[in-house]
Amino acid sequence: MFTASTFGWLSIVRLGLVQASIGAIVVMTTSTLNRIMVVELALPASLPGLLVAIHYFIQVIRPRMGFESDSGAKKTPWIMGGLVLLAIGGFGAALATTLMEFQLVLGIICAMFAFFLIGVGVSMSGTSLLALLAKGVSDERRAAAATTVWLMMIFGFALTSGIAGNFLDPYSPARVILVSGIISMTAVAITFLALYKLEGSNLESKKLADSQKVPFRKALSDIWADDDTKKFSIFIFLSMFAFSAQDLILEPFAGMIFNYSLGETTSLSGIQHSGVLTGMLLVAVCGSSRLRHYFGSLRLWMIYGCLASALAMFGLVMAGIFEGEWPLKLNVYVLGLANGAFSIAAIASMMRLAVKGGPGKEGVRIGLWGGAQAIAFGMGGLLGASASDVARSIFANPAFAYASVFFIEAVLFIAAAYMASQVERKKK
Repeated sequence: MFTASTFGWLSIVRLGLVQASIGAIVVMTTSTLNRIMVVELALPASLPGLLVAIHYFIQVIRPRMGFESDSGAKKTPWIMGGLVLLAIGGFGAALATTLMEFQLVLGIICAMFAFFLIGVGVSMSGTSLLALLAKGVSDERRAAAATTVWLMMIFGFALTSGIAGNFLDPYSPARVILVSGIISMTAVAITFLALYKLEGSNLESKKLADSQKVPFRKALSDIWADDDTKKFSIFIFLSMFAFSAQDLILEPFAGMIFNYSLGETTSLSGIQHSGVLTGMLLVAVCGSSRLRHYFGSLRLWMIYGCLASALAMFGLVMAGIFEGEWPLKLNVYVLGLANGAFSIAAIASMMRLAVKGGPGKEGVRIGLWGGAQAIAFGMGGLLGASASDVARSIFANPAFAYASVFFIEAVLFIAAAYMASQVERKKK
């Protein structure tokens, strides 16, 4: 049987280090290698877009990875194994990218396999890590724990991008391979050290006897039959789809409609991220059990965070209509604030719902929601950019084209808020 326990803040930070390690490898592959393919190698931007989509769509295996980690006594071996696969995939992606300069077709084939490994590695490590966090963190700490772990992941993004940027200039294939190898090895070392003796005997789940084991499809169908699980899955998909669809079109919108320079659009992205950070910290403080009575439950933060995101998206619609006569920077900050608030509330709620149905199925539930998020991110990025291209072919004024896409995203956020309101409706 499972014995309840609570992680202290040191244990939560250790898990945050693992999340930062995952982020460090991923940002190298999705950002730095993306730039190298498009700029240094002069390849079509659709190529890295396709490779990133592969890494997202392969994450449909997350429920299966969660199921397998649930069947064992500990989740840390799955986190470690997934991180090793991720590191191999990340290093392989760097090798494949440099190979494209000399053997394009072979390099692309190798890159596709490397991004496949990245998707599998993220699925194994990320799903098991969240399941372990859900199992080991008490309810009153979940919002703060989710914020801590995600902030450390963002720190991993920023630190890796900064350090790698310094050592990658001037560009050479050898530098890319060396920097990628160091990042991968460092991430594996940090993960192994952070997880050492973290999952004690009081957090172990005894393996089920063979006669008690439930097949994966049966376990998944049983979980999907739960009304809250189904509604929360739809909420995750809708909200993350709307969240990711804005990523690839916000900066081009600012450049084309508001005549922002490259530096100004980059700073606009920084304004949005600062809003996201503020929203995360706000929910971490207000979502604690002692303050929920005054500031509302995590469920309400999800609902109103999505509604506020929809309002901010409607603001971008107005920005497209009025063009230069709109406080774009303030609008983008509010969008980031709302996005950060609902996303952290969703992650904390995910952790709580994962253990609500009893121990032994945390991984499957987390995997189901993680898979929904990954598919939404993959589709959102591709369809968001495609929708803007289609709209620009329909509308003569590009401002109206962007406004039409932002309007669709606002509607998606409203739909997500409705689905969030239906989760645990009897427990207001």
